[in-house]
Amino acid sequence: MRRCHLVWLIILSALFSTGADWLQFRGPGGSGVSGETGLPTTWSATENIVWRTKLPGPGSSCPIVVGKRVYLTCYSGYGLNARKKDDKEQEDMDKLMRHLVCVDRDKGNILWIKDFKPALPESKYEPGNNSQHGYASSTPGSDGKRLYVFFGKSGVYCFDLDGNEVWRADVGSRTDGWGSANSPVLFNDLVIVNASIESNSLVGLDKTTGKETWRAKGIGSSWNTPMLVETPGVTELVLNESKAVIGFDPASGNELWRVTGFGGYVCPSVVTHKGVVYVVRGEALAIKAGGRGDVTDSRVLWRVNGSSVVPSPVFHEGRLHWAGNCVDAESGKEVYSASISKAGAYYASPLVADGKIYFVSRFGGTVVIEAGSKFKELARNQFADDKSRTNASPIAHDGCILLRTDQNLYCIGKK
Repeated sequence: MRRCHLVWLIILSALFSTGADWLQFRGPGGSGVSGETGLPTTWSATENIVWRTKLPGPGSSCPIVVGKRVYLTCYSGYGLNARKKDDKEQEDMDKLMRHLVCVDRDKGNILWIKDFKPALPESKYEPGNNSQHGYASSTPGSDGKRLYVFFGKSGVYCFDLDGNEVWRADVGSRTDGWGSANSPVLFNDLVIVNASIESNSLVGLDKTTGKETWRAKGIGSSWNTPMLVETPGVTELVLNESKAVIGFDPASGNELWRVTGFGGYVCPSVVTHKGVVYVVRGEALAIKAGGRGDVTDSRVLWRVNGSSVVPSPVFHEGRLHWAGNCVDAESGKEVYSASISKAGAYYASPLVADGKIYFVSRFGGTVVIEAGSKFKELARNQFADDKSRTNASPIAHDGCILLRTDQNLYCIGKK
């Protein structure tokens, strides 16, 4: 019990401290919530831009911050133009290159770029399938000392903070027309990767050596990152899988519980608050973690209509938000439903910070709404000179928003 309380104190401290490192997909606890204040509501190509950095290629991975450095991934050479069906850059897969990029947090200049060739053949670029997000979609993870990067069939890489490779691990060789997207999760001495596409597995690797510690098999079509959930005395790992929501022991990979009754592929990650797991997929539901076996009939607190194809939800002040939808987290009752679709489709997951929710669309800019119990749109922000695809979720750090498009990494702050 004391260990559980300690873990939550650490997570809460990270959530509500400003300038804290942002070390994984959706930040502390994978929550998409930040305690940063003083963040801008409006911006443009010339307004509230602290710096802008041209990237070596596109990507859907989110930036992370470790100390005074920003890290993210890109790709180049193949499948570059998401909106063009006939383009010579789509033709030669042998030219595909991946990049790990390190950027100075304060000034925005690129400190170094690590280039490496992928294992081929990769999933073929076809407009309408993996063209939706490309070949650099997994957000790096860090323990503050090393970086852990997942590139699908090319493997899981460990680098030091200067980009020197420490180890590489193979977690499967399969590909899919929708590509690979899941981000690594760190737990104690493990790096955990959802390799459902590469090997129908969830894999735990020793973070020092890269050696496989455990493998949970039978994981189907799930393009999402598993999340750690604290229950009394036990930490669980919860995955939104194609046919079930499944809780695992992150130390051993053993299955603890599952909720069934689903079908098809699934992209959104779960979020959690005080031992309750919130899921949005073809429907929305709340599950009390900590059960054992099939808990479909015993641990589901509510189950309602409401869906999200790609973005993950966010929990804030007793409410669950996703793509203009808001429900009461305790009951599942609708608080409001509003259209934010005028900005286009959404792949990025929302960010809650400074009393606002930031929804980043693929091609229509960022919609900012008030993080309250009533829908209130505050702004719609676009870059007039950057119309490129934007799939990556924004992050908040040290009074600024870091947002990447396929062309640039932006540091957005009040000037």
